[in-house]
Amino acid sequence: MFRLDNKIAIVTGGGSGIGKAISILFAQQGATVCIIDINEDANNVVEKMIHTSGGGYYYKCNIANQHEVKSTVEKIADQHAGIDILINNAGIAHIGNAENTSAEDFERLINVNIKGVYNCLHEIIPFMKRKGGSIVNMASVAALVGLNDRFAYSATKGAVISMTLSVAKDFLQDKIRCNSISPGRVHTPFVDGYLAKNYPGKEDEMFDKLSKTQPIGRMGKPEEIAQLALYLCSNEASFITGTDYPIDGGFLKLNT
Repeated sequence: MFRLDNKIAIVTGGGSGIGKAISILFAQQGATVCIIDINEDANNVVEKMIHTSGGGYYYKCNIANQHEVKSTVEKIADQHAGIDILINNAGIAHIGNAENTSAEDFERLINVNIKGVYNCLHEIIPFMKRKGGSIVNMASVAALVGLNDRFAYSATKGAVISMTLSVAKDFLQDKIRCNSISPGRVHTPFVDGYLAKNYPGKEDEMFDKLSKTQPIGRMGKPEEIAQLALYLCSNEASFITGTDYPIDGGFLKLNT
C-alpha cells in the first residue's frame, strides 16, 4: 500500500523541514523525486539521501519567478517523460499584524506563498492533463483560525486553500486530484532559528511553551506531515479531492 512506483513527483522547498521529509519518504516509496528549491546546499544533502532509496534530482529554481519555473518544469517533463505528483510546499513565514507589516514584507509573502504556488500550478497542470495526477498544496491552520501576529502569512495560506478548491473543481475531468494540508506547529529548522533569534538563552523554555499550544502536548514532526502527503498522493486516496486536511495535534478543535 501507498507505493509510488513509476511516479514522477515534484516537491518544492524540498531542501529542509517538511519538504525534505516528503522528498525522502516519496523516494522510499518508489517515486522519482524532483526537488525544486532555491537553496542549493540543502538540496545537495537531500539528493544524496534520496539516492540511497529511490531516484532523486535537484533543480535550483525561484518559484516566485514564472520564467524560472516554466524552464525548470519543461526540463523535468522532458527528462522524465511526464509529471504525476506536485507538492506545493515551498513558502516563507512572517511575524506581524496589519499595522506593522510593511508593504515590502507583504509583497514578499505574496510573491512566494501565493504567486509561487500559482506559477507551479500554471506550468505543471498542462503536463498532468495528459494522464492525470495528484496535487497537494501546503496550507496552514493559520488560514483557519485567528492567530496573533500572522496577518500576511494567514492571508497567503487562505489563498492556498482557495486555489486548492478551484483547481480540484476545474480539472476533475482531467483526472487531476488537488488537496491541501494545514499543519499546526511543526518542529522544523525555522522554529529553532526563530527561538534562537527572539529568545536567546531561553530556547528550551519557549520551545516547551510553544509545544503545549497543541492539545496533544508537543509539536508535530515533519515525517508525520509527510505520511499524510503520501496517502493523498497514493492510489489509496483516489476518491479524495478538493479537501483541506488539518494535522495539528488537536489545535483547531480541542483548544478552549
